[in-house]
Amino acid sequence: MKYENKIMQDTGKSGKITFRCVHQARMSVGRHMFGYITICKPELKIKDFEKYRGYYCGLCQELKERYGLGGQMTLTYDMTFLILLLTSLYEMETEEERHHCRVHPVKRQRMLRGPVTTYAADMNLLLAWYHLKDDWADERKVSSLAAERLLKKKAGRIAEKYRRQARVFEAALGELSRLEKERSTDIDRTAGCFGRLMEELFVYKKDVWEPTLRRIGFFMGKFIYIMDAYEDLEEDLKKKCYNPLRELYKREDYEQRVGDILCMMMGECSAEFEKLPCLADIDILRNILYDGVWNRYRLVQKKKQEDKKEDE
Repeated sequence: MKYENKIMQDTGKSGKITFRCVHQARMSVGRHMFGYITICKPELKIKDFEKYRGYYCGLCQELKERYGLGGQMTLTYDMTFLILLLTSLYEMETEEERHHCRVHPVKRQRMLRGPVTTYAADMNLLLAWYHLKDDWADERKVSSLAAERLLKKKAGRIAEKYRRQARVFEAALGELSRLEKERSTDIDRTAGCFGRLMEELFVYKKDVWEPTLRRIGFFMGKFIYIMDAYEDLEEDLKKKCYNPLRELYKREDYEQRVGDILCMMMGECSAEFEKLPCLADIDILRNILYDGVWNRYRLVQKKKQEDKKEDE
């Protein structure tokens, strides 16, 4: 898990969204990573950005109260999207609070929390624990072992509470680990493992909306996995690390193929989303699905163009 000190500022040239001094985790579980499902700030109204930040800070506060500083370090933008989606779909009430925090000791910060916030916090920690277990098993990192032991009891209680999700998470990550050890280049199978994990994550409760939520989570999960592989490919090739796109990279139409696959995944995801009767925060949700998810893709493309110019 890579932690980055984020500084609150405008997105600027980089296109990256950052919040003042919050420790933002890039949480990886095996090959895949969270942190791609976020807003495109320049396209959001100020009031919508402030509300999004309120949900984000509310999740951070929930993690702090339930699991301490270690819990806060699992904070991800992706879970903020899940909170927005489920709160809008089920028309849940949210409470506005204002709290000081470690990085804002003077001014109280606006925080929005509701029933889904607790669920998202629990899933954050459970997935972080699975990552640490995987990291220790694969790379024998002592730091991962220490952190895994620290979270073990808390994660165990969450897994007992959410047996359905925990069972699917473990099975999907187990299959993904086997495929990665086999150095599989079947991108549909590898990305599908993470898709099934996200599919189960999105099912907050069994009801009429379950099939649609499952499809949203599945295609979003595949997008995240493929996007992460795309972003890390060149570095992985240099280090001779596993990457499911290494064979596709040999094709002349590699960039076009990857772009088409990513568009297909988000197209399916967005089409399913539009079937839901979401009204509250619809502009924020659409901003994320139609624009924000491409932030990192645009950064990768920009870097490649800059590198190409330097080589010329």
